[in-house]
Amino acid sequence: MTRNRWSDLERPPLNASALRRAVVVPDGLWTDLDVVEATGSTNTDLVVRAEHGAPEGAVLIAEEQTAGRGRLDRRWTAPARSGLFFSVLLRPGEPSGDRQPVPVHRWGWLPLLAGVATATALSRAAGVDTALKWPNDLLVTVGGEERKAAGLLAERVGTAVVIGIGLNVTLRAEELPVPTAASLALAGAQGTDRDPLLRAVLRSIADWYEAWREAGGDPAASRLQQTYAAGCATLGRQVRAELPGGRELSGTAVAVDGDGRLVIAGPGGEEAVGAGDVVHLLPGGGQG
Repeated sequence: MTRNRWSDLERPPLNASALRRAVVVPDGLWTDLDVVEATGSTNTDLVVRAEHGAPEGAVLIAEEQTAGRGRLDRRWTAPARSGLFFSVLLRPGEPSGDRQPVPVHRWGWLPLLAGVATATALSRAAGVDTALKWPNDLLVTVGGEERKAAGLLAERVGTAVVIGIGLNVTLRAEELPVPTAASLALAGAQGTDRDPLLRAVLRSIADWYEAWREAGGDPAASRLQQTYAAGCATLGRQVRAELPGGRELSGTAVAVDGDGRLVIAGPGGEEAVGAGDVVHLLPGGGQG
């Protein structure tokens, strides 16, 4: 039977009005929530809104992304309504109530914060074990293998940061873009209803962001650094970091420092990596 991308009964549409009532509440972080049928990239669209003065707490969700972007401009594609594809607008560089702006050097924690928030929410709401791969992938286990179920992308816009999240929820094995991808359904999730999953993730992001802002962006005082380290599958592993400029660094991932950088102990000592692609290496030299 040929599936119609908009009439798949196993993939009902999100209920925008119910989501808005549940998420946009007085004195809450989220100030606006829009659901669109399709767009190129929610991040691109929300960046434009940010440039035109959209308030902190704007949320943009797409039932389908036709040009979703990951790190290094990689494409993120998935069937309509098979996942959660959304972006949120935060303004850490502006005062909030009686709180001062968060120093720019601490903004690098925001994608890690979003990863922690997403992982903790999904563990509770979907009943799946999750792990974080530095800096911005969420892993689940399928057939005894770690696979990527979600990716995050943060983009700075003046005093604002737009964070995009792409999460595979009901993607079937034959729909996977690459063999190393996964979905919550393939990982045995207890629930794949996207409405409560999205609510859980947004509430978790709000909780972690408020704690981080209250601490002035200090990752230790907000317990973000400790929680990230506890859930990070990269730490303790042999890794290869593919760095900007074509350089590579191999060694053991030993820590995430106060600036959110991955500390790798290699032949020449320890080095903190702030940007790059990290590959988990298996014993014997293979890639995990």
